Amino acid sequence: MPHENLVGEYLRARRELIPPQDVGLPGPGSRRRVPGLRREEVAMLAGVSSDYYVRLEQGRDQHPSPQVLDALARALQLDDDATAHLHRLANPPTPQRRKTARLAKVPTGILQLIASWSQTAAYVQGRYMDVLAANPLATALAPYVAEGNNLVRSAFLDTRVRDMHGDWEYLTENTVADLRALVGPDVDDPRLNELVGELSVRSERFRRLWARHDVRHRSRGTTQIEHPLVGPLELTYEKLQIPDTDGQTLVVYQAAPGSASAQGLALLSASAAEDREPSRSAQTD
Repeated sequence: MPHENLVGEYLRARRELIPPQDVGLPGPGSRRRVPGLRREEVAMLAGVSSDYYVRLEQGRDQHPSPQVLDALARALQLDDDATAHLHRLANPPTPQRRKTARLAKVPTGILQLIASWSQTAAYVQGRYMDVLAANPLATALAPYVAEGNNLVRSAFLDTRVRDMHGDWEYLTENTVADLRALVGPDVDDPRLNELVGELSVRSERFRRLWARHDVRHRSRGTTQIEHPLVGPLELTYEKLQIPDTDGQTLVVYQAAPGSASAQGLALLSASAAEDREPSRSAQTD
């Protein structure tokens, strides 16, 4: 069944996360039955009537003005990414007929580019964070970054992710927020529903994080990986949108030149190259 109240669901999820004391209201007490803000409190903070706000949450008014959306975003302490997401929910693009599900094709030039990078880990992900292509160093750096794997599923269900990331809780929070940012208002997509349904059943943490409706687009940052072969690595990453594709993103990981992490990547690159070479016995047979 299609989601018909995207704005209302989002507003309700976000107000429940705001402690009253954070906006200058009395904290939880014996008479407060909700974990976050009440509807009338959000309405007061946003400068709209309580009745109008209730209609928004219940989906009886689905066309708030940009000014009202901005006021609600301020009341709910939304950052720029979350505010932009709220506007997209209120004004979703015209639905397009979905094509028959098929494996997304990565542009040939991108495949050739990442294959030529022996000292830089790189992969391409789709709009549901499926790995569509990865160079050998990316897979040597993180074995779960392999073509055909889904990075959201891996984050919650693959024990290697938790073993390699000391900041696993932070990583999973950002992974879910990234997924929300990638799919935007298109929450009725069958592929997304299949993924969310599976993870909601198999991971309590995913279920709780998905219910928060966090949205965060990370285009660059740093990460620490505890690699079982080369030890701790501190890397920077960049996420670059690939034009004229259905939400494909090129993700690149690098280390500071001359650093211990750069040496670790070089060792992983050499190991990956050796693994790709045919064995001596295969050559002589």
